[in-house]
Amino acid sequence: MTDLKTYRAKSGRLVPVYTLEVQTLAEDTDRILDEVIKVHPLAFGRYQRNASISAVGRETARPEPGSTTTTHVDGFEAGATETYPMVELKISIERDLEQLAAVMDAIIHAHHYEEPVIFVREDWASRAAYDPNSENPNRWWNNGKGLPARIE
Repeated sequence: MTDLKTYRAKSGRLVPVYTLEVQTLAEDTDRILDEVIKVHPLAFGRYQRNASISAVGRETARPEPGSTTTTHVDGFEAGATETYPMVELKISIERDLEQLAAVMDAIIHAHHYEEPVIFVREDWASRAAYDPNSENPNRWWNNGKGLPARIE
């Protein structure tokens, strides 16, 4: 097995992280991120509040008797399938169990579900040999195109 702790390249290194992938509503992503950054900066290099948000997809389930859906939705029959829009919100933090607990608590507090779908993985993330004055022609400040258009 390769030991990624010793990985080094001219381009940078790899660091151990937890990746958290949260299924949520598109309109709730900012609220969740705002809660998380109260306990963790979500730093990636020299940037904070880093996250990726997928395009809108669908999540589906069949609530059992006694579930929140059967408790709070008049006329909902246990065992019927429900399907809703959702996105995947992905963040990463250093591999620290105390930080993971704080971030998980923040997500669960801000989430609209009583039992949100959250996947936690042990991953490795790149950290570049940072040079904000690089002359690499592919960097956005050198390629003649600049940054992509902001969507917000």
